[in-house]
Amino acid sequence: MARSPLGGGAEPVRRRVRSLCEAGPEAVRSRFGAGLGAGVPSTDVPAASRPDTATESIAAASAAGSPIALTDRRPVVPAERLVAEMVPPPRFAGVSFGSYIPDPNQPSQYEAVQVLEEFAATLAGGNGSAPKRSWFRRSAPVPAGPAGVYLDGGYGVGKTHLLASLWHAAPGPKAFGTFVELTNLVGALGFQQAVRTLSGHRLLCIDEFELDDPGDTVLVSTLLGRLVEAGVKLCATSNTLPEKLGEGRFAAADFLREIQGLSAHFRPLRIDGQDYRHRGLPDAPPPYSDEAVEAAAARTPGASLDDFDALLGHLSAVHPSRYGALLDDVTAVCLRGVHQVDDQSTALRLVVLADRMYDRELPITASGIPFDRVFPEDMLRGGYRKKYLRAVSRLVALARDSAKA
Repeated sequence: MARSPLGGGAEPVRRRVRSLCEAGPEAVRSRFGAGLGAGVPSTDVPAASRPDTATESIAAASAAGSPIALTDRRPVVPAERLVAEMVPPPRFAGVSFGSYIPDPNQPSQYEAVQVLEEFAATLAGGNGSAPKRSWFRRSAPVPAGPAGVYLDGGYGVGKTHLLASLWHAAPGPKAFGTFVELTNLVGALGFQQAVRTLSGHRLLCIDEFELDDPGDTVLVSTLLGRLVEAGVKLCATSNTLPEKLGEGRFAAADFLREIQGLSAHFRPLRIDGQDYRHRGLPDAPPPYSDEAVEAAAARTPGASLDDFDALLGHLSAVHPSRYGALLDDVTAVCLRGVHQVDDQSTALRLVVLADRMYDRELPITASGIPFDRVFPEDMLRGGYRKKYLRAVSRLVALARDSAKA
């Protein structure tokens, strides 16, 4: 069962989080570690002990004729960068509704495009009719009641593609981020400043909307409630229906009221289908030898090379909000000695790193065990199973990208 970073029972947690929502950023950061629970520390490293920029780090590695070591990097990310980077990741920088290819055997995928095109039209001040250039038949207008749309479905059915397509189609100001990135923003700015920053937006897109902790449940519920009051429209993706968020994560029935409150903000929309990342493809590619990994790193400009154990240890000293900066200007990731990760906190950090690598389309060349065996069976059956299964799907896809190259 996931534990709150605040501790205590349901009602005390609710009261404390709401009290923190009225406090400044330091109070929120001290309780939430700038946004992610599961024992992940928030560590600020003095500037004197790190490279001034990722580019300088790469230049130094290139001058020495050696690959980049991620374990040598300790990025410090200012709050302004967190706000500026609330856009779709590079993998989805150029997507659109037109570039989404629905599975012909899955009518729900066609329906999702129709509904989101309608929703984009309402954001642009339209009358709710479908855009003229739509590929698809006209659908009913999005109901006026809910403040947004919720895309529910399995892994690899194109939810993030559709979410990013909505963001690209909508007028600004607008913001796009994962659930973790949203809580990171609250931790960096403080709750009140985060509300003020996001309240001026027409649209907030939230990817991977999963509630693993009672404290985060109340925090995000309160934040979204404030944004809805300010007229911000919402769109989110996840792998469970809104009223089911939290089931299997924590058992406190009192929090169901909070979850149901979140559900009221969304029109749920189910998307069925097979994971496109593995549709008709073989299992995870076999790992390389250490020598082959080192050779790949040496011949690839901008590649990183790290021992898997050392990288996992390093992640514990870098806050997950900085994992994107950890990968600045990296073109490929090479890892020696991949093994099963049995510690839950370590595994959750690896999940966040996998998301950031996938966002940046970084091929992974690795020795050790295949990535579909990196999380043990008990984790794949536990409360965080959706996170782990998503990470496996993405790590295997990136390993395949390396094999193609």
